[in-house]
Amino acid sequence: MKIHEYQAKRLFRENGLPAPEGSVAATAAEARDAVRELGGRAVLKAQVHAGGRGKGGGVRIVSSPEEAEREAAAMLGSRLVTPQTGPEGAPVRRLLVEETVDIERELYASAIVDGAAGCVTLVGSDAGGVDIEQVAAESPERIVSVPVPPAIGFQPCHGRRLAYGLGLGAELVRPFGALAGGMYDLFTRYDCSLVEINPLVVRSDGRLLALDAKVAFDDYALFRHPELAEFEDPEQDDPFEARAREQGLSYVKLDGEVGCIVNGAGLAMATMDVATEAGTAPANFLDVGGQADEAKIAEALKIVLSDPGVTKVLVNIFGGILRNDIVAGGILLGASDAPRAMPPMVVRMLGANAAEGVAMLRDSDLDVTVVEDLRGATEALKAG
Repeated sequence: MKIHEYQAKRLFRENGLPAPEGSVAATAAEARDAVRELGGRAVLKAQVHAGGRGKGGGVRIVSSPEEAEREAAAMLGSRLVTPQTGPEGAPVRRLLVEETVDIERELYASAIVDGAAGCVTLVGSDAGGVDIEQVAAESPERIVSVPVPPAIGFQPCHGRRLAYGLGLGAELVRPFGALAGGMYDLFTRYDCSLVEINPLVVRSDGRLLALDAKVAFDDYALFRHPELAEFEDPEQDDPFEARAREQGLSYVKLDGEVGCIVNGAGLAMATMDVATEAGTAPANFLDVGGQADEAKIAEALKIVLSDPGVTKVLVNIFGGILRNDIVAGGILLGASDAPRAMPPMVVRMLGANAAEGVAMLRDSDLDVTVVEDLRGATEALKAG
């Protein structure tokens, strides 16, 4: 679950992480009054669940309460388009109104789950304020990673290692270590999937400040934190993902053309790799789970086909608890009520009732190519 920047900064302050002074405005008048409280000069930041807001006009500096009111009126109620929202944009219902800051240096800091290391890892870079993915691709030597073994948790040495890796002076090593420890504590306390500060700035007076803040929670751990329910903003959710969640489907929309229908998260990841290996790209991650019935499979297919970018469908099922004939029946049911004509489909079925499921699809009017393994699926996607 993603949350807004103003909500993330509330958690930051509660956990001792330094953040700018500011308040939230839902109307132009509230923005005007907030800027007046800050002395007449401030930054207006659109609150959406997407990065790259500055590139889309979602971050604006104002020099008077009157200017703030005008700019806020233009921003509120609009749809902000950024590189992470797609062309439809995201609705802007609130603005974060913050003090302006004299910046001496911009850094990057985050806490993530490192699957390879099997632990939470602190990540930093001296290239703050830009897309960290770009930095990692073009200048990987500027990325510093410090794994935190779960058996001992965060220790001061972890903060020092990251601070030295970023080239911070001696006067900042201790405060940076405290900030890194606060990020780790926040991450572990709330079962986060990401805690990120970009940029983390060194002010002209030498103090550290989280100029931006991003926090995301592991959806599967939300039951442990009912207090976080107030942070949810369904209006910011992708409509396909929201629809899938209502059906109990694990779905994440992507930008490719191959719609994937799979059972099992690991198999779903492998299936996405197949689409990439074929020279295309996956349009989604979709795990229907092991308890799906025909109606749920049908709904999964209709969600996949609701994405206009999907030109092919790849079905990859290893039948166990979920039988392949159930999957096939669900596909036929969904195809009969699909939002558009069915595109070509590549199908791999193994396990329980695989022969029956394959026969049902072959006997239908659908354009189906049946394959026996992932190599065959790759070749079938390449062939068109």
